[in-house]
This record gives sequence, C-alpha cells and structure tokens, in this order.
Amino acid sequence: MKKLHVNKEACIGCGACVAIDNSHFDFGDDGLSEVISEENIDTKEVANAIASCPTNAISMVEEKDEAKEGCDCCKDKKCCCQDEEAA
Repeated sequence: MKKLHVNKEACIGCGACVAIDNSHFDFGDDGLSEVISEENIDTKEVANAIASCPTNAISMVEEKDEAKEGCDCCKDKKCCCQDEEAA
C-alpha cells in the first residue's frame, strides 16, 4: 500500500504543497508540512504537490506489511525503519 511521507529534516515549511493540495497536506505545530489524509492519494493534486516541493521533502512510499525483526516501532505501522529504507 502506498502512503505519503514528509521528510521533516528536508521540509522548510514553504507551503507549496499546502497551497496546491490542502486536502492531503497542512502545517503541523512545528510549522512544517505534514500529511493529514492518506485517502485517494493517486491524484493530480498530490502529484503536483510532490513535484512542487523545492527540497524534495515529499515522497510516496510503499508501506511494508511486515515488521523488521527486532524493531518495536514497526508493529504500529509507523516505522522509523521505513524512513531509512526510503532515503
């Protein structure tokens, strides 16, 4: 299953993604972009938001179904290991 990912270390909070697709992106408390919806992500608006990011901080990644052996965070499907693999 595909999901949207914002690399918080790369995001500069310019707001291009929010301006283009505010149904999937918004600003978090930290002033940086965050994904607010994973529904219907195969749209022109999502693609344009990803392409518009000046730091390439937004990506669509394939969510893994299996946890990495020995990794406690994978069981919640919010895995830090996936970020490492996507980088």
